[in-house]
Amino acid sequence: MKKQMLAVIACLAAGIMMSSCSKNDRQEAPPQPVTDEVLAQIKALGFSTDNVLKTTEGYIVEGDILLTAAQLKEKMSITALRVGQVEQYRSGNLVTGLPRTITVKIVGLGPAFVAGVDTAIRRYNSLGLRIRFSRIASGTAGITVEGYNQAPVNGQVSYAYSGFPTAGNPYSSIKLNTNTAAFGYNPNVLYAGSIIQHEMGHCLGMHHTDYMDRSFSCGGSPVREDITPIWIPGTPTGPDPNSWMLACSNGGNRPFNSNDIIALRNLYAR
Repeated sequence: MKKQMLAVIACLAAGIMMSSCSKNDRQEAPPQPVTDEVLAQIKALGFSTDNVLKTTEGYIVEGDILLTAAQLKEKMSITALRVGQVEQYRSGNLVTGLPRTITVKIVGLGPAFVAGVDTAIRRYNSLGLRIRFSRIASGTAGITVEGYNQAPVNGQVSYAYSGFPTAGNPYSSIKLNTNTAAFGYNPNVLYAGSIIQHEMGHCLGMHHTDYMDRSFSCGGSPVREDITPIWIPGTPTGPDPNSWMLACSNGGNRPFNSNDIIALRNLYAR
């Protein structure tokens, strides 16, 4: 009882924060083991097989990309957009029917995450793309942002995840980890906004910037060496250390850099 009372007090004290008191913050069960067959399918698609997490929706790879069972059986098309020594990548599926406005709805998340969503929306809308985002309070949204509660697994913390477009539509969900091991008791708005901005990039079809060589941001090793990059004129030839789509975050604010903007406009401003 004493522990329960302390938990209630902690929740009340953090009422304005994103904490484990949210109704959708029931801690999820530890993920189940991933079979060798599934790992082979993930590797065949060119994704890292390190720390793959199994969920009810599919498998989370590279920390934040959801692959469904159906996608594992597909041959995904990857196009590389070269923006320097580290490249931008997009999936074979992009959002179509342009120009269009994608609505975004937030479900059961606290003020810091709401402000983070608004920050990400402003950043995209400032680029003059043929895709715009608009937050709505109710109804069916193009993208729904909601929470899940996942404690660290084998020392690895999950922060968020989303997926790639299907049938010309953006991936319909962004999940943010409300466990305090991820964003803490009082999430930093700019950091949360940068993570949400990153996940929105996946929803539009963007892979990780260091898809060819994840060692650039995560200390891992290359997993894909059979892509012929397409150079984007006007971009530099040096490394791109601050891209919003790096696989591993720098732990702080990460708005679009100049190369990110060039890549997004190449895809969605024409």
